[in-house]
Amino acid sequence: MDHPLKLALLVLIGVACSINKACSTQNDFEHCQTTVKQWAYTSRDLDVKQDKQMLRDLLFFLHIPRTGGRTYFQCFLKKLYSSSLECPRSYDKLRFNPRKADCKLLSTHNDYSIMSKLPKDKTSAMTILRNPLDRIFSTYEFSVEVAARFLVHPNLTSVTRMSSRIRAKKVGVSTLDIWPWKYLVPWMREDLFARREARKLKGSAYTLSNQSYDMKDVVMPLLEYIRNPVALDIIHNGATFQVAGLTNSSNLEGSHKVRHCVVKYQSLGEHVLEVAKKRLDNMLFVGLTEKHKESATLFSHVVGAQAVSQLMALNSTNSSSYQMVKQITPAKIVEATKGNMTVENLMEAYETCVSSLRKTQAQRRNMSLNRISPANFTKEERLHVPELVLQEITSLNNLDVQLYKYAQDIFAKQHRHMVLKLASSETKFTSPLGAVYWKFAFISTITLLVFLLLIVIARRKKSKIKI
Repeated sequence: MDHPLKLALLVLIGVACSINKACSTQNDFEHCQTTVKQWAYTSRDLDVKQDKQMLRDLLFFLHIPRTGGRTYFQCFLKKLYSSSLECPRSYDKLRFNPRKADCKLLSTHNDYSIMSKLPKDKTSAMTILRNPLDRIFSTYEFSVEVAARFLVHPNLTSVTRMSSRIRAKKVGVSTLDIWPWKYLVPWMREDLFARREARKLKGSAYTLSNQSYDMKDVVMPLLEYIRNPVALDIIHNGATFQVAGLTNSSNLEGSHKVRHCVVKYQSLGEHVLEVAKKRLDNMLFVGLTEKHKESATLFSHVVGAQAVSQLMALNSTNSSSYQMVKQITPAKIVEATKGNMTVENLMEAYETCVSSLRKTQAQRRNMSLNRISPANFTKEERLHVPELVLQEITSLNNLDVQLYKYAQDIFAKQHRHMVLKLASSETKFTSPLGAVYWKFAFISTITLLVFLLLIVIARRKKSKIKI
């Protein structure tokens, strides 16, 4: 075949291949678009609940990782609900029916798809969101922190043997059983051991960076972490996918396909974002990690006060099956069932508990991170992370950035409503107008009583005169 003919044939083949590839890509996008839109249509709650601020029979705490949810569970929810009132815990897929007798609280890392297993009309949901940039930093650090605990072992083989023995004996639940850490920690653990072995082979030949988030001879650099397929599947936009019910531990059939399409074609993420926003609209409480004090106060007034009222009623009507008095500490919380609980008592107990919990967590974190010294994850060290890395994290978490802004608006409205409500109740007793009103009411009552007394006395005198 002549050279010009060969060249022409190759050009034709190339054009045909390009057209087929473009057609294939277009068909794939259209298929994904149909899949995501159909899911969004069937998932969206069309109307916002009018009574969403009322605590229903079951409280579902959607615990988004690294948002401070553990402090709420330990220092608020466990103070309000005894273990006998907790639904069976779920850390992977919900393989049982949580509707046991007296089940009042479900706290889980599972995503919103778990609602399909709950009595929706009798369930109130709550969650806490965090600035996406800080959440990614915290997720990275915690993955390393937990994985570093295994570095006391000589190699990965000994870790595997030890883990199998412990798992066969243990009754409780470890971090490695909980989503997403059951995926992230083993991944990071293998990486830490590989880097330690590489340092041994290099001897003194390796040099350490002066930036903790880019110390590749010791720990996976942050930039490598956020670009890894594991992070793309589990971590990025994790809050949006969790609220939408589309994580890789979802109970929803076909969720993997929807998530895959959204990760592949970012424009389709808007459909998932709208569903997540609607879910937040219908929640009883949406807290913000960065607004710690304000969120705790709002929780106490919106959720805590109603929970105390419900549990006191339950305790008075079914004291034989509900032993809250025996199980809850401190003393002021015990008094709740006797009618003495106030929001202030709950906040005091919370602050004490949080202080203790943070000390314990800080000690454990320091012990763990000492094993990857000189890498040191602190707020000061974060300032040395290049701006380009921060921008990439923000870009990879575009849906979470938008959802967080939406949550901020919801929180501001809820907080403003709470402040106005409290101010209104206090005005009756503390404002000058309120004081004048109550003073007038008091004087009027006394005057009326004196007037009635004078009438009675006058009638008695008149009756004596007739006699």
